Amino acid sequence: MTASVSAPPAFAPATPAPSAALTIEACSTAHGAQWNEYLTRRPEGSYYHLFEWQQINQQALGHRTAYLLARDGATVRGVLPLTFVSSPLFGRILCSLPFVNYGGPIADDEIAKDALVKAAQNTAKEWRADYLELRCADQLQTDMPVSTRKISMHIALDPDPDVLWNKFSSKHRTNIRRSQKNELVVTAGGSELLETFYSVMEQSWRQLGTPLYKRSYFESILRALPDHTRIFVCARGTEPVAVAFNGYFNGTVEGLWAGGTELSRPLQANYALYWEMIREACVRGCTRYHLGRSTADSGAEDFKKKWNATSSQLYWYFHRPNGGEMPQLNVDNPKYKLAIDLWRRLPLWTTRIIGPPLARLIP
Repeated sequence: MTASVSAPPAFAPATPAPSAALTIEACSTAHGAQWNEYLTRRPEGSYYHLFEWQQINQQALGHRTAYLLARDGATVRGVLPLTFVSSPLFGRILCSLPFVNYGGPIADDEIAKDALVKAAQNTAKEWRADYLELRCADQLQTDMPVSTRKISMHIALDPDPDVLWNKFSSKHRTNIRRSQKNELVVTAGGSELLETFYSVMEQSWRQLGTPLYKRSYFESILRALPDHTRIFVCARGTEPVAVAFNGYFNGTVEGLWAGGTELSRPLQANYALYWEMIREACVRGCTRYHLGRSTADSGAEDFKKKWNATSSQLYWYFHRPNGGEMPQLNVDNPKYKLAIDLWRRLPLWTTRIIGPPLARLIP
């Protein structure tokens, strides 16, 4: 969630009235194949938009969902996934999409997109949400307030990873080689690496002051999307020091979650880990690597720029069904600083118990 909320830019043309034939449907599991087939035809269709996330968020996290599909007769014109998070900490939020980097409406044209947004606003009112949040990779033609505090960092890939390597600065190549000399080995796989991934993430996110989802959440993702998901483990000998969890769809790699132990920094493990993930993505034929969202001008952004990643603006739109100011729910908000500092001091056994119930309520 973000604090910097401003009015969106004005758009000259008014959105045309929807076609009388255009309808909005709430989808069930029977629509899954049709939904995903539509995503393959849209370049902006992402791993986060895949229909499997409906069941993941319903069953693993216990949240209500509304997957909206715009249809003109038998033709799908657009999709919008929504998940409802009712949290005593942050309120009742209808979001597209919580827990991940983005997931706003995808449509053939502005008519279908506008119809989906209006349907989402109506759903927010019907479900008595405190607000609707649409996390978009592109601007919407809407008068909803928008936050532009978050950016997405991405790398344009090449079939030959050496092309990328040769474009790195000499200092960056030296850092990668230095990390590789620390006897670090990167392994890629699926559910067989989950135990190691989760163990490292428990340590890493505790140090960040962030509650971690329960292990079964990651299990459900791997089970629902086995051909679209990879875990990476960077280890020195038998000791894992850095891990990552990535998604793959439409030629794009999505960096979802990553973490490291206390040894990660002195061993410069992230250099070895990220180079292997980038190299493998090139070999797999991917064309784009999203390194996840970042706050502008942050340390995370600086690290990603070393890989020649470029930034693109993310647009988080808000709508309050009953009016009022937009939420101020970002980690830089001073009222959350004390909670973050306290979490870092808790013993690991404590965060293991109370972390997962909290994490599912932090969108």
